[in-house]
Amino acid sequence: MQKATFEISGMSCGHCVKAVDKALQQAPGVTVEAVAIGSATVAFDESATSADVIAKVIDDAGYQVLNTR
Repeated sequence: MQKATFEISGMSCGHCVKAVDKALQQAPGVTVEAVAIGSATVAFDESATSADVIAKVIDDAGYQVLNTR
């Protein structure tokens, strides 16, 4: 399992946190470790997904990934 933390723009409230968490929970191969306003930390199976795909999931939920660590 690989770990990544995404810096996310556009999150301002608990609803935003829930929306990002829900989107990530539905992504195959992703285990959500923490979601807070402005960031999300996940573990993911590299054979099932990638950091770029996870960033797209966040973007598709309506938020912008600024940086991935």
